Formats: sequence, structure tokens, C-alpha cells
Amino acid sequence: MADTTTRAHFEPEHEAFRESFAAFVAKELAPDYLQWEKDGIAPRWIFTKAGEYGFTGMSVPEQYGGGGSDDFRFNQVIAEVLADAGIGGAGLGVTLHNDILTPYFVEYCNDEQSARWLPGIARGELITAIAMTEPGTGSDLASVGTTAVRDGDVYVLNGSKTFITNGINSDLVIVVAKTDPTQRHTGMSLLVVERGMDGFERGRNLDKVGLHSQDTAELFFTDVRVPAANLLGEEGKGFAYLTNNLAQERLSIAVTGVASARAALRWTVDYVKERKAFGQPLSAFQNTKFVLAEVTTAVDVAQAYVDQCVLKLNAGTLTAAEAAQAKYWCTELQQSAVDKCLQLFGGYGFMTEYPIARAYADARVTTIYGGTTEVMKTIIAKSLGL
Repeated sequence: MADTTTRAHFEPEHEAFRESFAAFVAKELAPDYLQWEKDGIAPRWIFTKAGEYGFTGMSVPEQYGGGGSDDFRFNQVIAEVLADAGIGGAGLGVTLHNDILTPYFVEYCNDEQSARWLPGIARGELITAIAMTEPGTGSDLASVGTTAVRDGDVYVLNGSKTFITNGINSDLVIVVAKTDPTQRHTGMSLLVVERGMDGFERGRNLDKVGLHSQDTAELFFTDVRVPAANLLGEEGKGFAYLTNNLAQERLSIAVTGVASARAALRWTVDYVKERKAFGQPLSAFQNTKFVLAEVTTAVDVAQAYVDQCVLKLNAGTLTAAEAAQAKYWCTELQQSAVDKCLQLFGGYGFMTEYPIARAYADARVTTIYGGTTEVMKTIIAKSLGL
């Protein structure tokens, strides 16, 4: 488990939540996780099972069956427990559902939509995804080519998306589309496409370097007639909604980044104490001591900043630049820390039955999704007036 004894921002209720979720992970997720990695997808029931115990929909209002709490520290606990247990791909689906998608529905649904969707989201019965990225557009979100043309009481949706997390399992997909193709930012809207709509097709479950148990898919929309009642928020406000939610998304990635680095550190400290070379434990060598001293210092320093950012998010004061700093620093740390730790495992670190090997592959994408490191640096520089 992650060391939380010196992290004052957690309250007793968060630690009780941590114990409950850790027991859930050990019982329900850990035993079959490696099989899901081989299958390339986790079963849908992990969402509903998590929902039974209150581990999904924590921020959904109580009237819709949720926890009624927007305290992001509970989300942080979930991410830390998953990282500590070495649950990467399947865990990402749950954190995406809680940290990134649920806020869109809580904040922008009208009363009718809230009654229709939020209970299922809270119970983990309606799995969520968001479709931003297109084959021809990456970080340049305003250039999306997917269109949604109004036709009476429906929008006719056409286009394609790729790299969509929860793309196979999802029931509700927030699709970023141009309702006014003549405009860039102000022409974008968010439409909720539901499983089974005519013209909505899922392509390949993409074969990735890491996060194998996370279904990541191509999505295709051909004359999908989406009811106007599925417009999320107001027409033309899509880019503003996305921008407003990006700070929490990036902080979520940062939380997982530093938690994954800490988990790798723990695994490695345990390993070097047991593994012997040249007649003594690996832990006796100065190089081992120095490498792990560097990693633990970097993790603790990053952790302090992330915890501060979580409190700012709860208070509503976290800025886009601060979230970008956390995302940039912690994902780069995740990659470097896991790489250094894997080196100390020697050949065993290259074997996928060891969690350090899976963590190494899973870490590579974190400096790309949610905004690349280069985009994060651009946002930080802009905050300096540059």
C-alpha cells in the first residue's frame, strides 16, 4: 500500500475508503487481471461490481444513487490502490469513468438527462467514454472533422474517432462534433451517443504497447440520428466544457503517475533486499542505494505537489497551468522511475509476469494522452506571459 502516514490532506474517512477499496481490488480484480491482459479487455462486470460497493459515481448526487461527494481525494485513493496493486489497463477504465466522464454528466446534464443517465452511471451499469481524437487530428482539438447537422429534433452525426478509452465496453459516448463547421472553437458541441444507435459502429480493439486490458477502440458514425435531447449542455459550448474539465483530467493522470512511480519503488526495494549477486544482496551495492534514493526523493517531492493540487481542485482554485505542471512532471517521473527500477530487476524486469515489466509498458502513453508533454509545457509557458 502507498504510504499515507505523513500526508495530512487525507482524513480518516479516506483511509477507511482505502482499506475497503484495497480489499475489493484484492478479491475481485487481482486474481483474473493477467487473463484480462491477455484477452485485451476487462469484463463489464468490474464496473457494476465496483458500483455495488460505491466505488463508482462518488460525485453523482445522492438523489440519483451516487455518493454525493465531489471530494477528489476519494478518486485519488482509488488511483493509488490500483497502482499499488499493479492494475493498469482495467484500472484506467474505472478511473476514466469516475474522474473524467462522470463530471461531464453531473455538470452539464439537464434534469431529464440526469434522471435518464446518472443512476446507471453511479451503479456502473452505464459505462462511459469520450470521443475527441480523430485519425487526422491529435492535440489540435478545434480542427475535428466530425459533424453534427441539425435536422428537426435530431442531429445527423458523421465522422470517425480513434484511441477511445472504454471504446468497446462503453454505453454512453460523449462525441465532440462540429455543429457549425464554419467555426473552430465556437462551432463545437457535445453529443451523447448511446449503444445500439443505428449507424454507430465500433472498429478494432486496438493492439497497444501497454494497458492491454483497457479496451481502446476506433469509433465510426455514419448518419447517426442522435436526438437533440442528447445534446450535452448548450450548442456551441463544447470547447468551453472540454477546457473546463481538462484540469481534473490532467490531475487524475498526474495522480496515477506518481502513484505508479511509488508502486515501482516499493516493488524494487523489496526485490533488491532478496535478490543476491556476487555473494550479497543487491541492496548492499552503492549504485542500488543511490538509484533508489533518487527515485524516492523525486516521488516524495512530486507527491507533495500533487496532494496540494488535489486540495486546490476541491476548493475550485486549481489553474490550468498548475494541472499542466502536475501532469507533465508526474508522467515524466513515472517513466523515468519505472525505467530505473526495472533496471535493478535485471532480466526478470523484462518478464511480463513481474508487475514492473507491465508498469514499464503502461507508462509510455502517459506523456501522450490527456495532452502531450509538449502541450503541457506550452500551457505553462503561456501562464508566464510567454
